[in-house]
Amino acid sequence: MRQIYKNGSIYTFNARKPIVQAVVIENGRFIDMGSTEDMILQWGHSATIIDLEGKTVTPGLIDSHLHLSIIADGFTRLDLTGTTSKHDMLDKIQVRASQLQPGQWLLGIGWDENLFTDGTIPTIGELDYVSPANPLMLTRVCQHAAVVNSKALEVSQYHSSNSVPEGGIVVLDETTKKPTGLLLESAMNLVKQHIPAHTHETWKDVIRKTMHLALSKGLTSVHTNDPLYMGGLTKTWKVFDELLNDEQIGLRSNLLINHEFLHDLKVAGMYTGYGNHTLQIGAVKLFADGAFGRRTALLSEPYYDDPANYGEAMYDQEQLYDIVRRARELDMPIAVHTIGDQAVKNILDVLDQFSPVAYRDRIIHTQVLNEELISRLAHPNRIADIQPRFLASDFPWVEERLGKERMKLSYAWKSLMDAGVICAGGSDAPIEPVNPLLGIHAAVTRKKPGETHDGYYQEQKLSMQQAFRLFTELGAYPTNEETIKGTIARGKLADMTVYSTNPFEIEDADELLTTDILMTIIGGEIKYRKQ
Repeated sequence: MRQIYKNGSIYTFNARKPIVQAVVIENGRFIDMGSTEDMILQWGHSATIIDLEGKTVTPGLIDSHLHLSIIADGFTRLDLTGTTSKHDMLDKIQVRASQLQPGQWLLGIGWDENLFTDGTIPTIGELDYVSPANPLMLTRVCQHAAVVNSKALEVSQYHSSNSVPEGGIVVLDETTKKPTGLLLESAMNLVKQHIPAHTHETWKDVIRKTMHLALSKGLTSVHTNDPLYMGGLTKTWKVFDELLNDEQIGLRSNLLINHEFLHDLKVAGMYTGYGNHTLQIGAVKLFADGAFGRRTALLSEPYYDDPANYGEAMYDQEQLYDIVRRARELDMPIAVHTIGDQAVKNILDVLDQFSPVAYRDRIIHTQVLNEELISRLAHPNRIADIQPRFLASDFPWVEERLGKERMKLSYAWKSLMDAGVICAGGSDAPIEPVNPLLGIHAAVTRKKPGETHDGYYQEQKLSMQQAFRLFTELGAYPTNEETIKGTIARGKLADMTVYSTNPFEIEDADELLTTDILMTIIGGEIKYRKQ
């Protein structure tokens, strides 16, 4: 089947033909491009012709790092995103608890105490008051902390003598030495393991909804990390396979597989690149540190606002080495959560002891850097997997954590790109919204929507073209797919995103915030059209 998309302003990110009016697609790939008149003349016979009506088109948007499963789980949970006070948070919990049967779990996501105007994190006593009959677990927006009530600890059979998983902390009251209800990092697993798992059909239903959400935001490809949330490798693959290869929803998905499932990969005969252009196994995922919100990101120098604290290493160097060794035995790359500069150094020190494999290693987040680390990241087999939208959520309070001197090479996307580091853009959704235009806006403006200043550390701003490259052309590099996607060129997969305005001609980047996605096209097929 042949399609011609005509009368567009199509930005190809292809230097030979940077802007064209029309593209010709056959069997899901671009076969030609040029003026509308020429393409219709040469290829119009028996082709389906779609009129773009002058709208702007780019290569399909790619999110290099998110968690579809956690977004999907949000359809079943109390959403506390954007809640601006502890009082409101407690009210929402109480309302939800009144809708549940006694003993039924009350689960929620998205709270952020940095937004609260009337206090800090709810105490376990306050949580017990608003949810006395229901075990409760509410995960912070960063996914690195959660609050629980006494009922949840009771159901989980928690006792002070329980061993806490490595890298985790059960926060205790300084006076009573009893739990405050706050769990950090892997300590959350003490409770998570007792929460009833979703059925296969429930996962299919909510992942399907999430994929349609991603398509509505212009995304044609995602790199998603899910097995820890969906019950392992086999269950995760089955859900995605049925939705993408059977139902053909369309959203190209590269699955990052947590290192805990390396043995399962080996037994299943799966490896990086296993699958097809719609569904593939990706890199081996692990965490090297935490996040800034609870000061668990690992720094080489102490936190500016907590001089005795350097953050938390999830693993020591010997353990990191062992995880990478086991991944390399399967010829697989790694994808490592690294927010602090010491975490970046730790994993690079380990990687330097191994030969590269066919696919690139991914250093995810890389929020605090120095000149030496940037130089070490500028390697053809390494990707800096960055999330520009973090800036909008983290500033200005992150300056209190790091101090102004360290900020010069933090969130330093232009320095990375200028140094030749291969960067790819992601959202880390649901940490940030599933909306690549918000990430592009943050990269260009370096401020959050609604702010009127000139941007935080303006020297690190990207141009609109550079920012879009993060979410198109460069997004193909982590999966070694730069020869088949990311730009519009002959032979490449026919993935495109269509916009209501032209981002490359707007005078004010804030117009991105009101730009609509009109169509999301995958393999030449319209998978989303704005009604």
